[in-house]
Amino acid sequence: MKAENWQQLGLKPFEYEKIVKSLGREPTWTELGMFSVLWSEHCAYKHSRKLLKTLPTQGERVLIGPGENAGVVDLGDGLAVVMKIESHNHPIAVEPYQGAATGVGGIVRDIMAMGARPVALLDSLRFGPLEEARNRFIFGGTVGGIAGYGNCLGIPTVGGEVYFEEAYSLNPLCNVLCVGVIEKDKVKRGRAAGEGNAVILIGNTTGRDGIHGCTFASEELGEDTEEKRPNIQVGDPFTEKLLIEACLELVDSGAVVGMTDMGAAGITSSCAEAAARAGMGIEIDVAKVPLREEGMTPYEIMLSESQERMLIIAEKGKEDQVKAICDKWGLRSAQIGVVTADGMFRVRERGTIVAEVPAKLLAEEAPIYTPEARKPAYLDEVGHLDPGEVSPIGDAAECLRILLRTPDLASKEYVYRQYDHMVRTDTIVLPGADAAVLRVKGSRKGFAVCTDGNGRHCYLDPRSGAISAVAEAARNVCCVGAKPVAVTNCLNFGNPEKPEVFWQFSQVIEGMAEACLKLGTPVIGGNVSFYNETSGHAVYPTPVIGMLGIIQDTSAVCTPEFKLEGDIILLLGPIAPPQEGAWLGGSEYLRAVHRMVKGKPARVDLELEKRLQAMLLEAIGKGLLKSAHDISDGGLAVALAECCFGSPAHEMIGASVVLATPGVRRRDELLFGEAPARVIVSADPSDFGRLKALAEKHDVPLTLLGKVGGDHLDIAIAEGETKTLIHERVEELRSLWQGAIECLLK
Repeated sequence: MKAENWQQLGLKPFEYEKIVKSLGREPTWTELGMFSVLWSEHCAYKHSRKLLKTLPTQGERVLIGPGENAGVVDLGDGLAVVMKIESHNHPIAVEPYQGAATGVGGIVRDIMAMGARPVALLDSLRFGPLEEARNRFIFGGTVGGIAGYGNCLGIPTVGGEVYFEEAYSLNPLCNVLCVGVIEKDKVKRGRAAGEGNAVILIGNTTGRDGIHGCTFASEELGEDTEEKRPNIQVGDPFTEKLLIEACLELVDSGAVVGMTDMGAAGITSSCAEAAARAGMGIEIDVAKVPLREEGMTPYEIMLSESQERMLIIAEKGKEDQVKAICDKWGLRSAQIGVVTADGMFRVRERGTIVAEVPAKLLAEEAPIYTPEARKPAYLDEVGHLDPGEVSPIGDAAECLRILLRTPDLASKEYVYRQYDHMVRTDTIVLPGADAAVLRVKGSRKGFAVCTDGNGRHCYLDPRSGAISAVAEAARNVCCVGAKPVAVTNCLNFGNPEKPEVFWQFSQVIEGMAEACLKLGTPVIGGNVSFYNETSGHAVYPTPVIGMLGIIQDTSAVCTPEFKLEGDIILLLGPIAPPQEGAWLGGSEYLRAVHRMVKGKPARVDLELEKRLQAMLLEAIGKGLLKSAHDISDGGLAVALAECCFGSPAHEMIGASVVLATPGVRRRDELLFGEAPARVIVSADPSDFGRLKALAEKHDVPLTLLGKVGGDHLDIAIAEGETKTLIHERVEELRSLWQGAIECLLK
């Protein structure tokens, strides 16, 4: 075969040689296409698989870890939670609305493939600065696509995060997480088990949309990005809704042996992976695949990524039962093949063999690469911060106003008010809190889930940044009263073939593994997205952590806003840095006020983090806390302001705080420095003694800061005499914070 035929499909010379050697012959054109998609980075994880195996994946509650369509965690009482996060980054750079919409559709089908009902969506989004018109276009289209698809499905979008930084201007990120609930004994796996069992395609017809979509996701973007538009699939949420209900009924019927979604690489990936997982083979005939376009070749049919399709492995003799259920829901179904025992993936066209390859070779035996890893030279310049470089602030109140209207810290209400977050009526804690909380109907149980990550921190110190992301995600679910139990991650990086990028990736994996092991939150699945790079400009290394926490009694849920006049305000965790400048590196204050991205972010003390989280859970469980809010981006002053801003259930309220920190020179670091393992809580004054005893029991620093009340946020410092640093009306601060993003969109 001519070299250009396989090179144009993204295969490397060594990979093509391996294919020929393994098959003992030249591949057919259809086979070559199948290898090109399943051996792409997007599907094969060629540069990440070896390192991903170092992550902890076992835990007391883990029922199914990495390797299936989604991870499964034991919720207790015969129930389980299914969770997965994936990226759709390249698609939103080309077609934001459909790229985001089909990202939602794909992750929902991953949850369905386990037999679970999808009950909640979250997202984690990164865009360039909104001052630029193209960034506004991508931002608006992406949010619209998530809303348009998720709302039509009747699945609430309950939380997430949005950041805006120059590093994402050319390479925006769209990570979507879905959670489902299922009875433990009904969990399905994406396996083609049982010789003679039927291979059935259900859902939409197959067209030419999305061909080589996973190849597109496995390369850098460039000047021809707009020409990639045909690779972007078009979503149909109304068909997906029918597909959800049909799949749930199929699971209940007992006719289904295995089930998997058709996402990247379409029929090729779903069939090959299902067969390989079961150690079986599959034989199909493309002439039996329902098509929406005339004249489609076997190559096009096998590589199409048309949306809203599922592959069902049905027990032999129950094919009519599957068809009847699909007919009931107005869905097409077609038996396209059977499970075989020979381990081969055989593709026919009206009886003629057009592809015949070992399923395991295709799905599991792509080459594994371990590129050179080299510490980036830029860290020599930005990795160290001399506190003397940062001029002292003159007006702390103005700094707070600047931070509150910075898009990274400003209210994301503009985003989440476009989402239906109350559909199904299970959402207890709404978007905007530290974590979303959902009840499990018919039970006192519930679960919390959040997404967290900070690309700037990982850019400055990948290992520490990854540790911090895991710690913050766990802390956030603890703040609502949930015990962290499992992680799903989405790892967004540049080109892994570049030593500096692979070094960043390896450092992030090391940090994540350490934090997950220490905090008891195993990784149950996730996604790696490489090649987020355009013309040599890569995104910040951006690991996004999806954290799941379990709540035994949802009546004990805690929320971040201050509740009652006269309540005391306390800080759990350290109030002052160990040395000057330790909390300034990589902070939002440094970036927004001083226009600097520099220094090492504050290091995480995982022992303290673990003790703090245990104390939080015990205090919330005993009803000692009125509120709890993690201190993260923007530091103490921003967190206090957010606690004053209220919620749909509670009105705005002021607070008076005095910081008694003798010997601390930098007021800006006290107010805006960012350090992990810190939470602001409020409580009834009568419970102070019990909280103090609890803090001593867990060896957690506890500081009485002040009281809730009034209509101002007052922050003073005690330096011999008390001096007010911030005296601002809460209503005015909230107005700045709430309208910042909309102002930039006008």
